[in-house]
Formats: sequence, structure tokens, C-alpha cells
Amino acid sequence: MASDSCDDVNVDPDMELLSDEELEREAEGFKEQGNAFYIKKDYAEAFSYYTKAIDMCPKNASYYGNRAATLMMLYRYREALEDSQQAVRLDNDFMKGHLREGKCHLSLGNAMAASRCFQRVLELEPDSSQAQQELKNAESILEYERMAEIGFEKRDFRMVVFCMDRALEAAAACHRFKILKAECLALLGRYPEAQSVASDILRMDPTNADALYVRGLCLYYEDCIDKAVQFFVQALRMAPDHDKARLACRDAKALKAKKEEGNKAFKEGNFEAAYELYSEALTIDPNNIKTNAKLFCNRATVGSKLKKLEQAIEDCTKAIKLDETYIKAYLRRAQCYMDTEQYEEAVRDYEKVYQTEKTKEHKHLLKHAQLELKKSKRKDYYKVLGVNKNATEEEIKKAYRKRALLHHPDRHSGATPELQKEEEKKFKEVGEAFSVLSDPKKKSRYDSGQDLEEEGMNMGDFDANNIFKAFFGGPGGFSFEASGPGNFFFQFG
Repeated sequence: MASDSCDDVNVDPDMELLSDEELEREAEGFKEQGNAFYIKKDYAEAFSYYTKAIDMCPKNASYYGNRAATLMMLYRYREALEDSQQAVRLDNDFMKGHLREGKCHLSLGNAMAASRCFQRVLELEPDSSQAQQELKNAESILEYERMAEIGFEKRDFRMVVFCMDRALEAAAACHRFKILKAECLALLGRYPEAQSVASDILRMDPTNADALYVRGLCLYYEDCIDKAVQFFVQALRMAPDHDKARLACRDAKALKAKKEEGNKAFKEGNFEAAYELYSEALTIDPNNIKTNAKLFCNRATVGSKLKKLEQAIEDCTKAIKLDETYIKAYLRRAQCYMDTEQYEEAVRDYEKVYQTEKTKEHKHLLKHAQLELKKSKRKDYYKVLGVNKNATEEEIKKAYRKRALLHHPDRHSGATPELQKEEEKKFKEVGEAFSVLSDPKKKSRYDSGQDLEEEGMNMGDFDANNIFKAFFGGPGGFSFEASGPGNFFFQFG
């Protein structure tokens, strides 16, 4: 039972002349007024009158209990906890006091202490359904804490966020749970949500080192390293032993320094050194998604300079996997695909880029890739003759001479029918290639990707033998003579 005795501690001097009975009557009046405001949900006024009641009778447990209930409605759980604890100190059998203390502990995330309070309530009132339910809530929070701890160790940050969301349903004022949730949101790349949680805590407690650390972590993972370091340093000022802030500050500084070393080496043309420095930077913090995406893309740029095109493509793919919105990585990979003649893949990347940023430059790159893709699906006359695309007229003639004589049907007259058919096909392709690449007009149209059939140049109407005869000086200009099985020599007239 709550004590009703009064004391003159902290009583207004004007009240010193009042008897204990009169003080009790005055205090009860203030309590009743407080109750009236509480019913109207005017908790600020209720708090004021309960405080007046306490000032008049500071040893009345029920007054502290009532003020605790009011503070809970104002979400001032720490103050409410103090009043609840004072209430049960004054009267250990005050059931509502123990219940409110348990609720405050629960709201603040201290489930073990809350459980002890609810168990005390059940000792006083075994059939209390409210205490039974709150005890279950406390047990649930302890289980969610256990699951979250396991999830964090396994880097299953989504599981941790889920557990903290469930725990916060009953422990809405627990900064510890909010901080853990915010940290995991940052580790999942959900920076705006993490920032929001941390900022809410800092508005209530600007010196909260954990919240300062999370703010810094978000900035760090968004590649704002200088600003991040400022928050880490501030967190360490508030809590010098904050291990996470200290490690994050160290990693942030190391990552920035290594990345800048790589950039410097690249600008100086020292590509091998730049490649190694970017590789070293990538080992510093696997969790820094945005910075690592940039490092992979930077290493891909260096790799393309070193002609490590397949490695460059792989690095770009890793960058895109980390950040699907990273346009620069798509552009770098598309160029590598172009350089390795993987035109379909290049077109796909350029289409992605153009859909995201419809600029003239991106449109031009896409059209160029589409043209190269179209050209790649035609016969490659340069490959047929075995010359590169910058071959001179003389080189083209020399290549035709060699390939035409190599595949001429007369040279293979003694071969199997299958081989004869294959060599005849190659002979025709060589003639077709030469007829296009030796004609400046046709070559220009072919190089620009125009369809020669659409231009009225029917490539199926020419005779490879006529081209051969014209090249080697007309009828009777040559003959094949056998000098033994499988051996031929050419005789020119």
C-alpha cells in the first residue's frame, strides 16, 4: 500500500504553518487536479499538479506513481523511471509502481530489469494479465536481442534490422536498439534511413557518441570521407574508448590516402603502380560499397591502358554489382567490349546508359556500337584476306594473291569432293573480299557499315574466276603443274 505520510522537506515556507492534515488535504487537492488534467490528456498540466503534490508530501508513493504515468505519456521514460523507482522505494508493495518501473525499463530496452519488475508485480498480484503480457514482451525482446547478435556476427544485417524493428515495438525509447538498426541500415547501403534514425537521436542527445558514429559511417559509405572523419573525431571526443569510431576513422583515412596515391600514379602515367595501389585500396574495407565501386572502375581504366581488357571488364562488372547506378562503370565496360569486338554486350551497356542519361554523346556512342554490331554480322572481308582494317592497297593486293593461289580449285583437283567444295567456297570468298576492298567506292561503303546489296552491288553475281584471271593477266596467264603427290607449282605465260 502506498504511504500517505507527509514531510516538510522542500515545502514552501508559507506552508510551514499548516498541520500535517492540512498538508495532506492540499496535496490531495493538487493530485485530484492532476488527475483531471490527466483524463483530459493535458499531460503537461497534470505533471505540474502532481509535482506540487509531491512538493507538499514528498514521501507519498502514489504521487510519484502518478507523475511517472504522466511522464510516460510525455515519452520522458528516464524521468518516469526515476519516479517509479522512488515510488517503490517508499512502498515496496506498491504494485502500480513496480508495473510502471517495468514498463519504463522495457521502453528503454532493459528487458532483464523489466522482467524482475513484472515478476514482483505477479508476486503481489498473481492474476495480473497486464504483468503476464509485459513479461512475455520482455522475453520476446531478449530473444530478438539474441537473434540480432547472431545475425550481426554472420553479417546478416537484414536479420538484425528485422529483429530491432520487432524489439522497438515494445522498446520504443531504446537508443541502443535504434543505433544498432541504423548501423545495419548503413551497412546495407540504406543511408537515408540510417541518417534519419541517427539524426532523431542527436536531436534529443547531441552528445550521443553512437549516433555521431553512425552519421559518420553513412557519410563514409557515401564516399564523403572528409566529412565522415569529422563525425568520427567528434564521436571519439564524446567517448574516447569508442572502438568502432576509432577503427572507422582509421580506415577512412587509409582509404582516402591509398586512393589518392593511385590517382597520382595514374596521372603520372605509372599504370602498373596505379593498378597495384587501387588493388591495395580495395582490401581496406569491403563494406564501403560506393568507394570500392569507384576503385574497381579506376582499376578497370588502368587495366584497359595495360591491355588487360578481360580483367577490366571483370572490374567494371564488380563495380556495377556494387552500384547499379554507376554510369561511368557501364561506359568503361562498354568501351572494353568494343575493344574486344563484343558488340552485342557493348550495345546492351550503351542502351542502359542512354536510358538513364539521354545525352548527345551517349546517343552517338550507342549508334556507333549498333553500327559495329551490324558490321560484325556481315562477312569480315579483312579477315578473309588476313589483313587489318588499315591495310594499304598494296597490302590488300598481296594478300589476295597469296590467298587466291592457296584456295584455287585447280590446286585441289586431286582432293576429296568435300575438301574441293570447301576450298572452292574459300576461293569465292577471297574473290568477293578483293572485289570490295580493292574498289575505293565499295570499300568506303563497306567500312561505313552500308549494306552493299541495298546499294545495288549484288555480290552474288560476280565470278571469282574472272577476278582471278584479270588479276593474273587474263586467259592463259597461269597454270598449275603437279610435281608429285600433293605438290603444285605455278607457271605463268
